[in-house]
Amino acid sequence: MSFDVEAIRAQFPVLAQSVHGKPLVYLDNAATTQKPQAVIDAIVDFYTTCNSNVHRGAHQLSDNATRRYEKARDDVAAFIHAPHREEVIWTSGTTESINLVANGLGQLLKAGDEVLVTQMEHHANLVTWQQACKRSGATLKVCPMTEDGELDLDAFDALLTDNTRMVAFPHVSNALGTINPIKLLSTKAKEKGAWVLVDGAQGIAHGDVDVADIGCDFYAFSGHKIFAPTGVGVLWGKRSVLEDWPVWQTGGEMIHDVDYDTATWGALPNRLEAGTPNIAGVIGLGAAVNWLKSQDMAALQAHEKSLLDYATEKANAFEGMRIIGKAKHKIGVMSFLFDNAHPADIGFILDKQGVAIRTGDNCAQPLMKRLNIPGTARASFSIYNTHQEIDQLFAALKKAKMMLA
Repeated sequence: MSFDVEAIRAQFPVLAQSVHGKPLVYLDNAATTQKPQAVIDAIVDFYTTCNSNVHRGAHQLSDNATRRYEKARDDVAAFIHAPHREEVIWTSGTTESINLVANGLGQLLKAGDEVLVTQMEHHANLVTWQQACKRSGATLKVCPMTEDGELDLDAFDALLTDNTRMVAFPHVSNALGTINPIKLLSTKAKEKGAWVLVDGAQGIAHGDVDVADIGCDFYAFSGHKIFAPTGVGVLWGKRSVLEDWPVWQTGGEMIHDVDYDTATWGALPNRLEAGTPNIAGVIGLGAAVNWLKSQDMAALQAHEKSLLDYATEKANAFEGMRIIGKAKHKIGVMSFLFDNAHPADIGFILDKQGVAIRTGDNCAQPLMKRLNIPGTARASFSIYNTHQEIDQLFAALKKAKMMLA
């Protein structure tokens, strides 16, 4: 299968720069992806030609803005195979999406209820449920993982009970790259009558997300993980669930009728979208999914897999380097450690060589405690990365190893 990575790279202007006099090697894609020119152009065009508030104005600019804004909802719904467009709720990102669900559930939980999460959660999908349980008196349970960084499915089965109200887990671990069997987990949870939320922040950019097929009730993701701007995200939820879900934020747009004593909420999606939204961000997200859909997804996925395989092969041959997370099914994340080297020092030296990675606990402190490590250095790959950049990564790592010996 042919794949022209240079043609892809040419569409991402930020990649053409140098850092500390070295060509930029951007390997921090699990933190945020870069933006293609098509997304940048869509945002600039909105502000240049039709900047206005949506749904409210009695004029042409507002009509144009509303049309673009709502088309983005259609485009995102199609991208994730949502059965209904009104199931796509705009948020500021995955964190707000999860908080929207958790704050609603917190109004329904009671003592004796249970919420099940996993050991590999990002803080946003752990602390949010932790606090919801504390406020309601419900019990938080945590599914363990194996030494290779895979969920312990036997433990998952044992932890599910008739009292489980919500099961929340990541599509892909941001710290380990593990791809979880989300359809299987959803099926198991639904058999117990629980709601299911998938943290899709790390899974969405790699394609093939079909929320109807997964069988979950909620799927949350951020635009900036999928080549769109920061500050915009999506909560997808089943219409039958969202129509009755307790509201979290109140204000403009989500109101149906209000007086000084009472208020009633509007229909979906408005009832869960209070206030003036990030209009430009939504339009940018729509442009991003359309750009991604225009690509050969199978070729993109094969390229990403080849990058991870190549990096893993080189890491296994690199003396003193230890990969953290060896699940059988992974997406382009390679977290690692050197013997006797702190991750922050590795990251500092790599930056001087023009190589951008992430270091630290990856917003997964309990996971790092489970692994008994202070954190990791993390290289994460995207569709615009090359095998040559991986060679540059390991050349920089060789220098770092010598300096830190």
